[in-house]
Amino acid sequence: MHSHIRAIANDAGFVESDGSLAILSCGAEDTQSILSQLGGKPCPVDTLISILTLCSIPSPEETLNSLVRDVLKPGGKFLFYEHVLSPRKDVAWWQRFWTPIWRVPFDGCRLDRPTHLFAERMMATAKNGDMVSMWGSKELWGKDGEPEEHLFWHRVGRFVKRLDT
Repeated sequence: MHSHIRAIANDAGFVESDGSLAILSCGAEDTQSILSQLGGKPCPVDTLISILTLCSIPSPEETLNSLVRDVLKPGGKFLFYEHVLSPRKDVAWWQRFWTPIWRVPFDGCRLDRPTHLFAERMMATAKNGDMVSMWGSKELWGKDGEPEEHLFWHRVGRFVKRLDT
């Protein structure tokens, strides 16, 4: 998988040799290892990308908070594409019904996580001590052409971390 990711990134002009690309061999939950592999400085990363991964992390809210707080630099972007809990009660019921079965063959993947809401409601302490939204700007949208009653309902997000946190 890493060789495929590396090849696509290289074709787009991102390479490890100039520091514009880093492919890490640790889990998202291990913020200290991430920071260590990136040189040990706080908030070194311009962009965090999550594609269909937050559904299987054991503590997604805690992990996401740690990654954004400690790894993403102020003004940095968090980009994601995730399947999430549907706002429709009928679809959400089926997502909750299938999740215990689905988790077993799909490495803990949960169909019923409101990951987009976890990200959207993240808070931070501003330099003046006030609690504020983690984000300077947020864009959230759905997958083109995907019906709302889809069991694997997706959200796409582009969030920019505040500069004053």
